[in-house]
Amino acid sequence: MTSTDPVLLDVDAGVATITLNRPDAMNGLDVATKDLLLETVLRVAEDAEVRCVVLTGSGRAFCVGQDLKEHLAGLRGDASVPLSDTVERHYNPTVLALATMAKPVVAAVNGVAAGAGASLAFAADFRVLADSAAFNTSFAGVALSCDTGASWTLPRLVGRGTAMELLYFPRTLPAAEALELGLATQVVPAADLASTVRDLATRLAAGPTVAYGSIRQAVEHSSSHSFAESLAFEADKMALTGGTEDHLAAVDAFMAKEKPTFHGR
Repeated sequence: MTSTDPVLLDVDAGVATITLNRPDAMNGLDVATKDLLLETVLRVAEDAEVRCVVLTGSGRAFCVGQDLKEHLAGLRGDASVPLSDTVERHYNPTVLALATMAKPVVAAVNGVAAGAGASLAFAADFRVLADSAAFNTSFAGVALSCDTGASWTLPRLVGRGTAMELLYFPRTLPAAEALELGLATQVVPAADLASTVRDLATRLAAGPTVAYGSIRQAVEHSSSHSFAESLAFEADKMALTGGTEDHLAAVDAFMAKEKPTFHGR
């Protein structure tokens, strides 16, 4: 990747930071950006050296969702702009990988997150917002249904009633209100966003990441399965994590009254 690519990737000390890099377009998702974002998310999901993923945006926006300028060209007949299959080709696999990868995901929401951009943030485990950031579901405002997992994530974050209101009647939801509703994990001054996210991501990357991955997968699994099926899934994950080096190190450290060191294996 180069500094002019629409998606940037930086990996440092086990933390992979994915940055949407179209600041002049408020990180709108055109075809090139969606292609590279999917490739990058899948890449970090499979990279054993990556133990935590951060998704953020460059400039004054996190991501305003679909690039409507390019979208309009597609509506007017530009065959190079995929309209009918972009949800299945781009949005679905990207958000599925974000939501289910076996490692923690943090959304560093530096500015407005709208439409699919908001949905991508909703799929993260933690949403740290700058105090100048905001959410807007946007979809119904342009006469579209919701996508990128918003129908699944949003009701689970704020409840069905509030989710329906936010989806039916899109509005700009400031950071403070997002925190009250449970859409934000934390709101910090814009100047402190990078350091706050770095501290959180570093803490996660230094933790028992096999356990973290198993926990997030168990929580996702339980939302659409019975109690008995969820118990069985939990048992599988306990067997997996109980056999890790991290678990043995943690028990040894506990008995020795020391702090464990985790290696994600």
